[in-house]
Amino acid sequence: MKTISLQSHWSESWKQSYSYDLIEMYGETSYRGYSYAYSHRYKHTLELVQKVTQPGAKILDVAAAQGNFSLTLAELGYEVTWNDLREELVDYVKLKWEYGTIHYKPGNVFTLGFAAEFDVILITEVIEHVAHPDLFLKKIAQMVKPGGHIVMSTPNGEYFQNRLPKFSDCPDPSQFEAIQFQPNSDGHIFLLHLDEIESIIHQAGLSIQETRIFTNPLTNGHLKLGKLLNFLAPSWVDACENFTQALPLVLRKKIHTGVAVLLTRIA
Repeated sequence: MKTISLQSHWSESWKQSYSYDLIEMYGETSYRGYSYAYSHRYKHTLELVQKVTQPGAKILDVAAAQGNFSLTLAELGYEVTWNDLREELVDYVKLKWEYGTIHYKPGNVFTLGFAAEFDVILITEVIEHVAHPDLFLKKIAQMVKPGGHIVMSTPNGEYFQNRLPKFSDCPDPSQFEAIQFQPNSDGHIFLLHLDEIESIIHQAGLSIQETRIFTNPLTNGHLKLGKLLNFLAPSWVDACENFTQALPLVLRKKIHTGVAVLLTRIA
């Protein structure tokens, strides 16, 4: 993946995408907590994809934004389809392309005519931005081959600092339709709890193959720990993360901010 440089003539969406690339991929240290959290999500997502498929498999990356997962998976030998509502980001992603097979399909993923043609579909940090996460997952499941897989990541609704509602406690999710699909954390509508994830997964005709809970408050820079990250070696941060990963599940659900789930479509 090529490293690119900011250009003054870029559109605002490109400049915003570049600002995320700085802290996600290019080593910018102004927000170390975000960088650590992203690196963990990135690692777990790629590991789960590689766990169930070999290079050459067809992958759909939904709401793929600046394309970091798409580009990396293409370089690993997968046939990747990049998708995002923002068509103008296609050329931004192409600037970073170095090698590998990527197809660009911008637009609403549900109107692009995809059938059950993908071995793996990525929905990373997407489901918390939709008003009907249950219906969203059912539609995504229809695009993966029987026996194929979905890798989903989302913020952990059971994290002790979460103040957003549970999806299952909302009697009329349609009230949020006008504000769905907004990028960044300001666009979060619901943060799903693990029991809700299990419920909507089964409704969609999917089964859970693996669940990972990760990124504690130190790693993420929460609780005013962000400044401390400027003085801690990455090995210390990783050691703390490894320690909290070994805690009982009831504690891990409360002190970690991220969830990644590997799903299988029931044939």
